[in-house]
Amino acid sequence: MGILENWQQWTHFLGEKVEDAKSDGMSSKMIDRAAVQIGEYLAKNIEPQNEQERVLADLWSVASSDEKQAMARCIVKLVENKVS
Repeated sequence: MGILENWQQWTHFLGEKVEDAKSDGMSSKMIDRAAVQIGEYLAKNIEPQNEQERVLADLWSVASSDEKQAMARCIVKLVENKVS
């Protein structure tokens, strides 16, 4: 089972990467910007592998730019809690 196929593994993996970025001195604003860019990439290039990813993809597809930024920030907060 790949990391994208399991929601718990995926969010834990992302949480670790966010913590690594912070440890390397990346600001929250930069992390949020990167999260939006990653969201755009995933939406265009990767097929959702589970129900949670399908919901996120569906929401992303109808969201405005501001809403995507808010969603990305919420996802960053969610994954930060996975490693805390």
